[in-house]
Amino acid sequence: MTAAVTSTVARAGARRPAPAGYRQPNWLGYAFLSPALLLFIVFIAVPFVATIVLAFFSWDLLTPARPVGLANFGRLFIDGTLGHALLNTFVFAFASVVTHVLGAMLLAVAVNRAMNRVLSYFVRAAVFFPFLISWAAVALLWKYVLDPSFGYVQYYLHLVGVAAPQWFTDPHWALASLIGVDFWHTIGYTFVIMLAGLQTVPSELQEAARTDGASERQVFLHITLPLMSPTIFFATIITFIGAFQIFDPMQIITSGGPDNATISVVMYLYRTGFQAFQIGYASVIALVVFVVIMAVTALQFWASRKWVYEQ
Repeated sequence: MTAAVTSTVARAGARRPAPAGYRQPNWLGYAFLSPALLLFIVFIAVPFVATIVLAFFSWDLLTPARPVGLANFGRLFIDGTLGHALLNTFVFAFASVVTHVLGAMLLAVAVNRAMNRVLSYFVRAAVFFPFLISWAAVALLWKYVLDPSFGYVQYYLHLVGVAAPQWFTDPHWALASLIGVDFWHTIGYTFVIMLAGLQTVPSELQEAARTDGASERQVFLHITLPLMSPTIFFATIITFIGAFQIFDPMQIITSGGPDNATISVVMYLYRTGFQAFQIGYASVIALVVFVVIMAVTALQFWASRKWVYEQ
């Protein structure tokens, strides 16, 4: 009797076979993913949700938050400074995309084709080096170089009899000057991307086109450029996203002036949230930045179907 009971209990406690298609969870994989997942939750997901919630409140960081419904969103349509900041940011971003893509392409073609290996390495390092410098150092450097009283550019232009403009204090020149500073600082990153894309173009196709009588211009326009379209598309995406969030040079060099000529939308967000302590409205501006970047990126992806060549 005892043996029969023991046998029955043993059969009942035996592990049932797993159903077909069942796969045991790989807890080691989740353990490896947990640091990145934790960082995403703490620094991206939670702040994003908090931004959406705070957009419906009025809060100055000192007193309890007060719900205001859609009042913060309605303020968007009567805020002239925000419209001016968005216009400046769009101009800056568009100019950055055009100058970076064209400039980086020309540099990449020159380095890839017209230089020996030693000179090529030197040019790559020289072009990429400014990107390694912090924005604070770059801003202070160019603020000194373009100073109207004792800057190097002002001095040498005076020697050749050219009247230099007030680079950062003239409303007509301030934003253009910041675009030039940004180009000097960040062109190296786009250049490296373009050079890497250029080196992935199969040389066999280019040689075949030359053998068939195509000129260098035709080879570039009909072979090299289409095959580099995914790289160009990637460069336009990251350049626009980075340029639309520009903050450091405006804050350090011009403080948004003169007369808000160089204020960017992120700088206006900073002023609203951390100088005026209007956290609710600043959250709405942050959502506007997010929506604009997402919309432009989606538009770029939609347009890419018409010109990006997938091998």
